[in-house]
Amino acid sequence: MHCENKKGLLVVLSAPSGCGKDTVFRAIEALRDDVVESVSATTRAPRPGEVDGVNYFFKTRADFEKMIADGGFFEYAEYSGNYYGTPIAGVEQAIARGKVCFLIIEVQGAKNVMRICPDCVSIFLYPPNFEILEQRLRGRMSETDEVIRNRLEIAKVELQSRDCYKYQVLNDDLDTAVHEINHIICDELAKRNAE
Repeated sequence: MHCENKKGLLVVLSAPSGCGKDTVFRAIEALRDDVVESVSATTRAPRPGEVDGVNYFFKTRADFEKMIADGGFFEYAEYSGNYYGTPIAGVEQAIARGKVCFLIIEVQGAKNVMRICPDCVSIFLYPPNFEILEQRLRGRMSETDEVIRNRLEIAKVELQSRDCYKYQVLNDDLDTAVHEINHIICDELAKRNAE
């Protein structure tokens, strides 16, 4: 992948569950007209209302496995009997069109992308403290205690990886976090465009 493309930018955004990465991304997307989110591929069946190429690229298992064999993914995993992955081609196309392409992915996938594309802009969004993260997860009231405990255990491990990212952004206040990430994007684009 040609990550040094002067017309676009690859941004990897990770955060523990409940830290607000989707909310922050939507705010960045509303702020900038050059931002897109990478569309993942999956072998699971589309849910009602989902559109191929918008929500996911829906693939047969054979097609997905061929893409794996051809090196077509930044990262992929099998979950509940279905594959999920981030296709390289879509990211390359977005960057070639001058877009700031966000990959909103978990830590292990992010580490793989950073290995493949060391020039990517990696951002780890983190909560003010662990207690607030737990409050946010419980405040959703959409998961069982067991699921919340599991997410919190995963979050402990993910938080230990934040130093692997080029940037760490505190999500204590949405506007402040969005402003900081937008500033990072502007600085990184300026550096690349000056090359």
